Amino acid sequence: MSRIPLLAGNWKMHKTQREALDLVEGLLEARGWERDREVLVCPPFTALYVVAQRLHNTSLKLGCQNVHWETRGALTGEVSPVMARDAKCDYVIIGHSERRQHFGETDANCHRKVAAVLEHGMRPILCCGETLEERENGQTREKVATQVRAALHNIHVSDGNDLVIAYEPIWAIGTGKNDTPEEANKTIAMIRGLLAEQFGEGMARRLRILYGGSVKPDNIDGFMSQPDIDGALVGGASLEAESFLRIVHFNAVLT
Repeated sequence: MSRIPLLAGNWKMHKTQREALDLVEGLLEARGWERDREVLVCPPFTALYVVAQRLHNTSLKLGCQNVHWETRGALTGEVSPVMARDAKCDYVIIGHSERRQHFGETDANCHRKVAAVLEHGMRPILCCGETLEERENGQTREKVATQVRAALHNIHVSDGNDLVIAYEPIWAIGTGKNDTPEEANKTIAMIRGLLAEQFGEGMARRLRILYGGSVKPDNIDGFMSQPDIDGALVGGASLEAESFLRIVHFNAVLT
């Protein structure tokens, strides 16, 4: 695997500041991944500042779970990319299925957010995925392609680290169900083909595509053994240091 794996923990609406620091301490005590993989935590907004202070001069990266595309304005309750950058965020999750389902996130909004995140020097993690009904109707490619193409329309990247895609089949998020590693790899290979159409074969080979959807310590090795899967976007299993560290230290051989 020539691409450096990225293991990202999306804490969602969990962890007070004290709880967030306790979790980070647990992760930092077990460092050792720095040589051949990248590890990222995405706390809630209220914990970003204290976590950023603790992560200073460490290899553990920081991300936030959403931003607005505007830099400032009368947008009560929103957080701008300028604020996320000021909080020392390296990454921003965009278009997670929960944002799409519960908060009306659209492909057009995702496009605006990807552009804004890149403009302000952070790396978007663009989420995409199909529902169970769409999957059963053979619409996975159509749904994922629509999401990816819309969000990346006229977007330009100059480096393989500028952009991350996270394939998260909606039917697998928080359900305990998940794709087989082989099926997930097929969809991710298809996504890499979409990236090649826009950015060229060389850049598509350098961009990382993660799998998400009930990733756990007991299934991470299978996913990471696949040639096109470059890491994982992890939900519930990232909320405890022991389980997330097992995912971080997956057993797949890195080449």
